[in-house]
Amino acid sequence: MTRAKKKAVLLVAWLAMAACHRDLPRETRRQTEPVVRELRPAAGELVLPLRDGSVRFAVIGDSGRGDDPQREVAAQMVAWRERFAFSFVLMLGDNIYPPHDANDYLKKFEAPYRALLDAGVSFHAAIGNHDEPDEINYKGFNMDGRRYYTFREGEKSLKGLAGAGVRFFALDSRSFDRDQLAWLKKALDDSNTRWKIAFFHHPLYTSGRYQAGARSLRSAVEPILVDGDVDVVLSGHEHFYERIVPQHGIAYFISGGAGSLRRGDIRPSAARARGFDTDYHFLMIEVSGDELWFQAISRTGATIDAGVITRHAP
Repeated sequence: MTRAKKKAVLLVAWLAMAACHRDLPRETRRQTEPVVRELRPAAGELVLPLRDGSVRFAVIGDSGRGDDPQREVAAQMVAWRERFAFSFVLMLGDNIYPPHDANDYLKKFEAPYRALLDAGVSFHAAIGNHDEPDEINYKGFNMDGRRYYTFREGEKSLKGLAGAGVRFFALDSRSFDRDQLAWLKKALDDSNTRWKIAFFHHPLYTSGRYQAGARSLRSAVEPILVDGDVDVVLSGHEHFYERIVPQHGIAYFISGGAGSLRRGDIRPSAARARGFDTDYHFLMIEVSGDELWFQAISRTGATIDAGVITRHAP
């Protein structure tokens, strides 16, 4: 690479980071900052620590095709759960793709994940742009008729609940309207959990094709997430896996490849920490104390990204 090209690349990277910082109001403040340590597991190795009482869950996005790739990713989820017994799954939208018919929930959700459902694993969904509006009433998605909602999972000990645990905030990114944003701000202010994790369909940062839309969305919602001390944001919509360099103290993940894939769709970006767009995948997460461990798994069972995020006061 020539000196001129190197200067151009550095300038683009600097401008990208500077633009990120201009997105937030001057008065926005955080209470914590993340430190990310990447891990390089051997083939087939589980790096999640399986600590006593930890919160363990899986993440899937853009899953609802009802075809072979979705079923193959589901089979990997079942296989890895034998070693990492996650108790629930977050769904990041586009849970049921069109064309829609009377057997949608059976073909595109219940059948692929039958082994997990029979084992008592619960699913908590956010709604995506390809989802039918009445999905919020489907019992299996635990939305209880709500476009946006919150629930808590606590760390457990032999004597019951211990520690502050994790509070999840499911949002409807199709429209960050005034009512939803007011609800989110209050819900974050009212929460005293150690970890706050938001999940919704459209990403706020991406190296894929929806970068313009991401900039528009984050201008509306990111100041509230930062001010509310959200630690992690999970999104789909882009049909690949991506982990973003932490932005304003938030760790962003895209996991949109549990049933959909756009090969080679990740573009060069200064914000990308890791990306994977050559096969389908799902994500596993374990939270314990001030640490959040993550491991992303491909359709073939290979680890495509892994690490640990530690919260600390800035």
